[in-house]
Amino acid sequence: MVYYILSICLLRGNMINLLGKDENFIASVCAALSLPGYRARQIYGWSSKGVSVEDMTNLPLAVRSALTGAGYGVMLPEIAEKYVSRVDGTVKYLMRLGDGEMIESVVMSYRYGKTICVSCQAGCRMGCRFCASTLNGLKRNLTCDEILGQVYAASRDVGERISGIVMMGIGEPLDNYDSSVAFIRAAGNPDGLNIGMRHISLSTCGIVPGILGLADEDLPVTLSVSLHSIDTEKRKKIMPVTNAWSVEEILSACRCYFEKTGRRISFEYTLIAGENDSEEDARQLATGLKKHLGRIPLHVNLIPLNPVSERDLRKSGRENVDRFKRNLVGSGVNATVRRRLGPDINASCGQLRYSRALSERNNE
Repeated sequence: MVYYILSICLLRGNMINLLGKDENFIASVCAALSLPGYRARQIYGWSSKGVSVEDMTNLPLAVRSALTGAGYGVMLPEIAEKYVSRVDGTVKYLMRLGDGEMIESVVMSYRYGKTICVSCQAGCRMGCRFCASTLNGLKRNLTCDEILGQVYAASRDVGERISGIVMMGIGEPLDNYDSSVAFIRAAGNPDGLNIGMRHISLSTCGIVPGILGLADEDLPVTLSVSLHSIDTEKRKKIMPVTNAWSVEEILSACRCYFEKTGRRISFEYTLIAGENDSEEDARQLATGLKKHLGRIPLHVNLIPLNPVSERDLRKSGRENVDRFKRNLVGSGVNATVRRRLGPDINASCGQLRYSRALSERNNE
């Protein structure tokens, strides 16, 4: 109940969220409130675990009151709606942020544990033709604590630890670079979620400066690039971001990322019937990846198009998907077909939306 009240306070009173803040920031808060220095470590120990100020049981009531009275709290997004797949148990959440914006997150079950797909923006301005997230454009970026809060809120709801994160929900992580990097660092914090960097994947549509910047951050996360065509002109028709950076520039940035991090690159490839799923497309993809990346270890994740009612696109048939995969593997390119999770609750790739009205219509 406390966290719902704090969410309302954030909306009405501009409370400052301590979630995701480092110990130095909290120390400065304590100093400003004339609290003993050792309190910073106590507060940080709780806030980094997503615990509300009212539940910081080793703090005197006077200290907790001083924090909340000065406008500090630990707030998580509110779970407004929850959908559970009857097919595979995937859980989709519609979450309300402090200012009323709505985003979606998805928790998926694997044999090795729970993985969450988080959103990093309310809406998206990238304009990818196959994606529901971009239908109404970008409303705003999410802050580090809002991204982090999705993990804590979902974990508490499912009652299990989340051990993996994919930044593949609503929005483009590298279009919200500072918050995304801060979130990754916070997620890996041993005092908090303590999720290893190798269990975090960041998906980008190909923002080259962001890829190059991430390569210098010393964060060995898995980079997933939404490619969908190796041909620059064809890709422009699917992904407008290609007007800013060609496929060649994107692959060059990927090479740099591997050289600096040693991490295998993953490429997402949504198969759209009649647009990018021919045998020639597969041949060009294999040839182009080898030409630009050489022997760099990589993986192509093939994704049969997931339906979005507003998009006039058709997914490739199973026979085409299998043939595309065989052509890649036969050319020496590691490729798999992504398993579709949560098909009955529209929780698959390209289907997440930020608007509550759209979400309700999507699930009718």
